[in-house]
Amino acid sequence: MANQENKGSLLALLPLLIFVLLFIGTGLITGDFSNMPINVAIIIASAVALAMNRKEKLSAKLEIFTKGAGHSNIMLMVVIFILAGAFAQTASEMGAVESTVNMGLSFIPSNYLMVGLFIVGCFISLSMGTSMGTVAALAPIGIGIAEQTGIPMALAMGTVISGAMFGDNLSMISDTTIAAVRTQHTKMSDKFKTNFFIVLPGAIVTAVILWFITRGSSVELTGEYPYEIIQVLPYIAVLVCALIGINVLIVLFGGTILAGIIGLLNGSFTGTGLIQAVSQGVLNMQDIALVAIFIGGMIGIIQYNGGIQWLLNAVTSRIRTKKGAEFGIAGLVSAADIATANNTISIIMTGPLAKNIADEYNVDPRKSASLLDIFSGCWQGLVPYGGQMLAAASLAAISPVSIMPYAIYPMMLGICGIIAILIGFPKFKKARN
Repeated sequence: MANQENKGSLLALLPLLIFVLLFIGTGLITGDFSNMPINVAIIIASAVALAMNRKEKLSAKLEIFTKGAGHSNIMLMVVIFILAGAFAQTASEMGAVESTVNMGLSFIPSNYLMVGLFIVGCFISLSMGTSMGTVAALAPIGIGIAEQTGIPMALAMGTVISGAMFGDNLSMISDTTIAAVRTQHTKMSDKFKTNFFIVLPGAIVTAVILWFITRGSSVELTGEYPYEIIQVLPYIAVLVCALIGINVLIVLFGGTILAGIIGLLNGSFTGTGLIQAVSQGVLNMQDIALVAIFIGGMIGIIQYNGGIQWLLNAVTSRIRTKKGAEFGIAGLVSAADIATANNTISIIMTGPLAKNIADEYNVDPRKSASLLDIFSGCWQGLVPYGGQMLAAASLAAISPVSIMPYAIYPMMLGICGIIAILIGFPKFKKARN
């Protein structure tokens, strides 16, 4: 059988190639990389996978597909996605997002506007777990600062994106973090600790650069920025509980309940409104959950036909050391993100292969999970057709290409990842299985 051949099969990777080309081709032809819905692309690619290998009956291939789609790791990831969506939406409608933004703005010194905007973005994205949500919340404020100070609009938007990508790379409820942790079979708290001490220098350097290039620019933010600490509490509770090692399912479920109780007490919503918020949060995650399931099935077919083995051979044939394996993982997820402009999907796509490489060369799963998150986040914050860049550019009415040179933190993220591979990752106690 094809899956038993040591050399594998290059042709078996055709569905994956089609999946990627649907993004790039549609974007290049139409000029809009969002015109091809990701769920449609994965359904088409999955259909191609099922049509291949005519030696097998369709019923047998469907069995392989459903086993891959229903793998316990995929199903657990889907459940976490759903709970994360429920928590995020409930907390948002309770007023947590507005209070978090206003709390940060209340403490920004007038002569450190871009530095302050970056730090607020870091905190918000770390709390919310979504870079897109952070861009949507902070971009209008960044636009106002740029208009009042003469700071280049592209710099303001680059600062917003930088803060957004910081938390997207670390947050306990970020879908990228969930995907990286689950595919590498490690713990969120362990991955957070490993990742944090790699990217922290990049965040500090970013703040210093922002201060240097905007020194002399000053303006007082006008208006009131009311906030209530109790509305920020669910974000803080989720972060702390996840860091001390409480099971992520319990953390997200408990966070949703806490946000719901606060919302009921402060009148943000009624009991019916709470139920609708939870429901909407679940619906918000259905696309990514569906894509994860279909990718699991498609990868199952590709693996059976020998595609994963071929790719593993191709990647590892040039790998001689553990550092080489780490660079291989970084290169794989980088290529996937550049192709798909979606860091979560790039991690889900390359995660199983990265796990194989990590096991082959004894790379700690905390390190492989961090590499997946770091390098997918780096490119996601830099490609001009990524969702974050397009959203910021659209709100500011400027070209996304003009923002790229000012996306300082994503650049620092990649540099920190390369340095970590070259000089070694932070040393921690051996993770428990």
